[in-house]
Amino acid sequence: MFLNYLKIAWRNMLKNRFYSVLNISGLAIGITAFLFITIYVADELSYDRYHDNASRIYRIAQHGSWDGGNFDITGTSAPFAEALKRDNPEVEDAVRFDVEGGGTVSYGDKHLQVNDISFADASVFNVFTYRFLSGDPKTALARPASIVITRTLAENLFGSAAAAINKSVSFGPDEQNLVTGVIADVPENSHFRFSALRSFPANFTEDWGYFHLYTYILLKKNADIHHLEQKLPQFYNKYLKDLGKGTSSFKYRMELQPLTSIHLHSNLGYELSSNGSMKYIYSFSLIALLILIIASINYINLATARSYTRVKEIAVRKVNGSGRSQLIAMFLSESVLFVLGASAMAIVAMYLAAPIYTQLTDKRPDFNQLLTLKNIVVFVLFICATGIITGLYPALFFSSFKTINALKGEMGNKSGGNVFRRSLIIVQFTISICMIVGSMIIYRQLNFIQNKNLGFNKNQVLTIHLENRDLRNRVNELRNKLLQNPDVQQVATAGNPIGNNDIGGTEYKTQTDNNSAAIGHLAKAFTIDEDFIPALQIKLAEGRNFSKDMPTDSSLSVIVNETLVKESGWNTGIGKKIQLGDAHSPFVNIIGVTKDFNIFSLQHKIEPLILTLPRQQREKDNLYIRISNQHVGSSLKYIENVFKGFDNQHPFIYHFLDENFAKQYKAEQKQGFLLTLFTLISVVISCLGLLGLVTFNIYQRTKEIGIRKVLGANVTDVVKMLSVEFIKLVTVSFIIAVPISWWAMNNWLQDFAYRVNISWWIFALAGMLAVFIAFATVSFQAIKAALANPVRSLRTE
Repeated sequence: MFLNYLKIAWRNMLKNRFYSVLNISGLAIGITAFLFITIYVADELSYDRYHDNASRIYRIAQHGSWDGGNFDITGTSAPFAEALKRDNPEVEDAVRFDVEGGGTVSYGDKHLQVNDISFADASVFNVFTYRFLSGDPKTALARPASIVITRTLAENLFGSAAAAINKSVSFGPDEQNLVTGVIADVPENSHFRFSALRSFPANFTEDWGYFHLYTYILLKKNADIHHLEQKLPQFYNKYLKDLGKGTSSFKYRMELQPLTSIHLHSNLGYELSSNGSMKYIYSFSLIALLILIIASINYINLATARSYTRVKEIAVRKVNGSGRSQLIAMFLSESVLFVLGASAMAIVAMYLAAPIYTQLTDKRPDFNQLLTLKNIVVFVLFICATGIITGLYPALFFSSFKTINALKGEMGNKSGGNVFRRSLIIVQFTISICMIVGSMIIYRQLNFIQNKNLGFNKNQVLTIHLENRDLRNRVNELRNKLLQNPDVQQVATAGNPIGNNDIGGTEYKTQTDNNSAAIGHLAKAFTIDEDFIPALQIKLAEGRNFSKDMPTDSSLSVIVNETLVKESGWNTGIGKKIQLGDAHSPFVNIIGVTKDFNIFSLQHKIEPLILTLPRQQREKDNLYIRISNQHVGSSLKYIENVFKGFDNQHPFIYHFLDENFAKQYKAEQKQGFLLTLFTLISVVISCLGLLGLVTFNIYQRTKEIGIRKVLGANVTDVVKMLSVEFIKLVTVSFIIAVPISWWAMNNWLQDFAYRVNISWWIFALAGMLAVFIAFATVSFQAIKAALANPVRSLRTE
């Protein structure tokens, strides 16, 4: 019986090729988008779950607050790991990472710049699961000067993974590391990816207050995590009491972050990578569902629009004994066949569009992994469920025709069905208008943050990290050589490249009237030289810049920003003194106040900032070079040649400063593009559904149109008559969409410290676009109906 239904459905598809193509195309587009988003969401949810002990691994995070500020960081100090393991029987093992292990890796005449190398404890392979190709995970990092590298790094250095074991690589003249293991590349769905792990130096130790390591613990099986969390205040009282010294209001909390929640739920200071967000997961999941709903509505409207061609077929089947349940089964089978065809098209489309998906998401879909028995069963169930849900209303609609009316070619009074179909159109266009509004606001916000005045000139500025420590001692020679080219306008040095959200912090105390230190505050700390402020064209609000003619500037003077002055409660910063570091440190003079400028992306508000001169030459590890916008290519070549003349052991790698900032908005840019793409998809599918409803409406009013034309109505009158109703539906959609889209986009904008206003004209423009699209779609069919011969319409009376 079921096969017979499928044969009937197949014949009907071939008989009505135009509508079949429209239906399958709409469903295929919707299913393709749905499946791509599903793959993306599934990958985001899979982060770090490949580790055998993933459910027992936790990362240590710290939260502190007091009257003068707060911190929320992932960093810990060196003694954390051993103390947690020693004091808590629930902890089976612990491991520390120090991400400052990268640099230029050399083997023979090969020199590779590899920054994603970390120091790690030997216990790392007991806590985490990495597949070894060579070496013993139990002893790989047991000795100092050992290194475990990934397959890719091994192939780049040695030609093959097998050739790497027991070879020595160098990080400098006095830093030889023995390759004791080769592992498979770290999976992409990991919050912490690296090219190599190095063993810590022998007897490595640091004090409790230097938070620059990452600590992970492995709990014993069946350990009570809640009991361990209850003991963490004791850990603070025992080891970290000095953190709150000098502040009566200090509050501290240690957090145990489940490994599998880090990627989507953690957004603290000093994250190991740019994490995702559950907000995006919810957003894209909702979009996937909405697109599938729009595609299903499109099918329903197109299916019911063709009902007039099947009225007599249904009547004949009823006369021949088909009951309502049989008719419902037949139409549901037809719906499942449509979804099956659409799904087949969707799979082909996914395969063809995989490179585009990879470009947009930086993720490669693994189709082999998708073809597991479990996934195939889920996909078959998805096809059946979608087919049944999508086909249920058309099946009930068709099977409800009265036999006598159907034999006459009439469908009877279907006012309730008309209301339902119009409601579906309202749902479709409400979703489409919301997505149009969202696309416009995201575009405006991205345009705003990319063009906002950051308080300095980021254009035509190169940043170069100086890996060679000897070169840092000769940086003045390098500067003078670079400035011999007239297209090199200015050269400065600093401790970090700004724009990558990686600037450290410090505590400062303001001086009271009795020359003692007041409550501590937090500020960002940035080391610069005397040329940095003019090179980046940062404006001074008051005071002066650092001067080479003032030797005391390097030890007793600082420059701060306007935000620090305001948060300190001062009218002016000049002449004020602050204390950096502990209570034994001297007070330093504020000699200048800069206008506020952004050192981070615009997701972050401007924080108090302290600029200092480097105490040692090794702190001058980043060059900032402003070049002319003329002869850019030759300028870069000149800079490269000069650089290689000073250092031929390290590759010449540079970045433009404006690109550093642009990278921080990569996720938002992709989100905006994807939303625009999904908006286009939803609008196209909505128009197909509207086309179906218009066709259905024109058929119902064929005789009315003929009579009106006989009585003198022209094409414009007919188009107006048929369009008004649908314009009303879109207007209702607009009224519903405005508050929904305003709430959603206002919530999205909260992630930015600096954001655009949601202007009324955005909603007006989105509404006008929706009306225009609907009118164009309706007019396409309405004009055809208006131009038809009225005699042919009335002949059926």
